[in-house]
Amino acid sequence: MSETAQTRTPLLQALDEIVGTLRSFIRSPRAMWGVNVPYFLEGIAYFGVLTLLMKYLSENVALGDITAGVVVSFFTGGITFAMFFLGEMGDRFGLRRVLLASILLMGVGRIFITFAGYLPGGSLFSPAFLMTATSLLIVVIGFGMFQPVLFSAVKQFSTRETSAMAFAVVYGLNNLGAFVAGLLSPKVRGIASSAFPPNGINGVFALYTVLTLASVAITGAILTRATVRAALAARPETAAREEAARGENRPRVFSCRWFAEHPLRDPRFAYFIFILIPVQTLFAHNWLTLPLYINRAFVPWVADRFELFSNLGPLLVFLLAPLVAALTAKRDPLDMMVWGTLVMAAPTFLLVLGPSPAALITFIVLMTVGESMWQPRFYHYLTELAPPGKTGAYVGIGQLPWFLTKFLTGMYAGWFLQRFCPAEGVRHSEQMWLIYALIAMVSPVALLLTRSWLRGGTARS
Repeated sequence: MSETAQTRTPLLQALDEIVGTLRSFIRSPRAMWGVNVPYFLEGIAYFGVLTLLMKYLSENVALGDITAGVVVSFFTGGITFAMFFLGEMGDRFGLRRVLLASILLMGVGRIFITFAGYLPGGSLFSPAFLMTATSLLIVVIGFGMFQPVLFSAVKQFSTRETSAMAFAVVYGLNNLGAFVAGLLSPKVRGIASSAFPPNGINGVFALYTVLTLASVAITGAILTRATVRAALAARPETAAREEAARGENRPRVFSCRWFAEHPLRDPRFAYFIFILIPVQTLFAHNWLTLPLYINRAFVPWVADRFELFSNLGPLLVFLLAPLVAALTAKRDPLDMMVWGTLVMAAPTFLLVLGPSPAALITFIVLMTVGESMWQPRFYHYLTELAPPGKTGAYVGIGQLPWFLTKFLTGMYAGWFLQRFCPAEGVRHSEQMWLIYALIAMVSPVALLLTRSWLRGGTARS
């Protein structure tokens, strides 16, 4: 082989990996799109509501920044907490049935927040907040079943060759939905401001409600019973193991056997998922801090489009996650998560330079590259660890630290905004982001220091 051919080999190998992985994924069963489409549509609705929720609660319902932050943390944390108990619903009652029921439940829940804007607010006991809280509670239950059953379906419908790409695509499509929400929201707010005073936010919620209810019909049409049977028939050994496990006698929650078989009894697994909490705070700041930070600290042409700028990252994730997955499908998942968390956390120091569109966009781009490196592999890693019949349960358990992240971050995010980036008065957002950057860096540093020990527990995966 010539020297020129040898120097081109890494590039050609990368291209071969991309083409080969994409070809395998395209040949995946139709049932995969019965998973991809609802996750994309839910990305629009869920992140669309979440981007506006702090502003809606703080200003429309008149709760103020601190109380609004606490409420949002209970909502997002509650979703993850619900997964801990409801994650196994798909394992128990079947993928299609639970997936459709969970989407329907979220659609019904969003009806309440749409009409809450017509009621008086001002306190936690006001009619507007009580109806909003009812809406959020119903969505918590629905989403607590939705995401675990969806990832369980991805595992069962994909093969070993296509699983990395399958998880990257479904994760990317969900993020594309978040970006689409950022495009739609400013325009819909302007159109709906007269029908949904004072700022049209409830009009945006109405759009997401209709979209969620439509998702039930669309998903049901794509993911028919015959489609599910055909997808499982393509992997008869996996389907047989899952069916056999579903028929086993399961321990009751909080029973002695339940504790004895709990994955958190594995110290490496427990350490691994909990040490990701510091870097995951950056995800929580995407809706707790970033929208109001952009809306308050930046020049008008940026501030007036805070939804769009807050959701630039998801568009990049949609573009990057499948590409990164194809290039790194054969790389060790632990290495990808170590370096991915570092690439995600470090750019936060750019925001310490002060409000600057260039610094903001650079931060979003670099943070997204890091997210694309490790986050899809994290879900993939969880499902690979799970024994047959327990995929949904493992995904739910793996979300427990995420619950703590969202809950704890919400406890202080509103105070930091009021202290360092208030709606009125002098702002010192640089100090706020310095603290947040130092917190995020704990994860990659800790993973680097304990990588050898963690690798000792991954042989089974």
